Amino acid sequence: MNDHLISMYIDDELSLDDKIDFVETVHENKYFKDDALDLLRQEKLIRSEVVESMPALRIRDQITPWHLKLFKPVAAVAAGLAAAAVLLFIFLSPQEPTLRPYRFVIYQPEAERVELTGSFSGWKKIPLKHAGNSGYWEITLELPEGEHRFSYIIEGNRKLTDPTIAVRESDDFGGENSILTVKL
Repeated sequence: MNDHLISMYIDDELSLDDKIDFVETVHENKYFKDDALDLLRQEKLIRSEVVESMPALRIRDQITPWHLKLFKPVAAVAAGLAAAAVLLFIFLSPQEPTLRPYRFVIYQPEAERVELTGSFSGWKKIPLKHAGNSGYWEITLELPEGEHRFSYIIEGNRKLTDPTIAVRESDDFGGENSILTVKL
């Protein structure tokens, strides 16, 4: 999707509103900016004098008419297969998810142990650490974009939602989970 948007920008096929969105996305997202710069450099190379100064091949002078009739469909099929291979490579190549750091923090001054459990950990408990002597417990995790359900576990058995997040849902065990939305 990003490559298509970048290509439309390079080919000047975007409306002014789309161009504004494009520039804002380039400014906010380092990976999008890097992809845009790579594609612009490739476009520059394609349009360079090296490519323009290459001599044209004179295939018509070397092939008889019946060869020309055979060559056109074979070339079209080969070009189609090459385009399909490039698209498959782009869309099927594994890409590492972009992660964003998120700091979980809760005030529990009397607790001896505070843990975090959520969809991002496969519901395995992750211990939090004291934030000095303030009574706060904290941990920072790298999370992918999307919705994540989680709860704090106090002293190993008391489940608590995040008081700073208003969005919650009931779980299958009669409790509640906080719903955190991570945007990149």
